[in-house]
Amino acid sequence: MEQRYARESRCFKTSRIFPTDVNNHNTLFGGKLMSYIDDIASIAAHKHCRRSVVTASTDSVDFLSPIHTSDSVCLESFVTWTGKSSMEVFVKVVTEDLKTGARKIAATSFLTFVALDDNKVPVEVPQVIPETEEETKLHESAPQRAEMRRMRRVESKKLAGFFTMKYPWE
Repeated sequence: MEQRYARESRCFKTSRIFPTDVNNHNTLFGGKLMSYIDDIASIAAHKHCRRSVVTASTDSVDFLSPIHTSDSVCLESFVTWTGKSSMEVFVKVVTEDLKTGARKIAATSFLTFVALDDNKVPVEVPQVIPETEEETKLHESAPQRAEMRRMRRVESKKLAGFFTMKYPWE
C-alpha cells in the first residue's frame, strides 16, 4: 500500500480581513471562514492522493475566538488519517493582530474528502504517516472521529427519509 507523509499534504493560506468580510458584530463572517476552510482542505486532500477529490462532510467547525478587521488569518491544513478512499483533513485557523503581533487559535475544523478516478468513482488513497507531535495526536484520535462520522451519517440518512420534498406552495 502506498504511503505519504502528512507534511506532503500540508498547505497554508493567509488572508487579510477587510470590512466587506465581516458580519454585524464586526467580526469575520462565519460563512467566509468556512469557504476558506473547505478550499484549503480540498487542496491538502488533492495533494495527498494526487486525484480529484470531493467533500464528503464537514465534520466540525469550531469557532474559538472572533476574527477582527485588524487581524490576518492563516489557515493550515493537512491530511491526518485515511480510510480506503477517504481522507480526514484537519484545518487550524490562526489569527494575528497586525498591530501587536499577538496570535491565537481562532478555529479548528475536520473535513472528510473522497478521492475520485477519472470516471468519478471512489479510488484508494495512500495511507498517511504522521511525524510531528501534532500530526501523531490527530492521527491516533482519528478512528474515534471516523466512528462518530459513521454514526452521524446513519442518523442523517434516517432523518432525511422523514423529510418531505414538497415545496410549501404544493
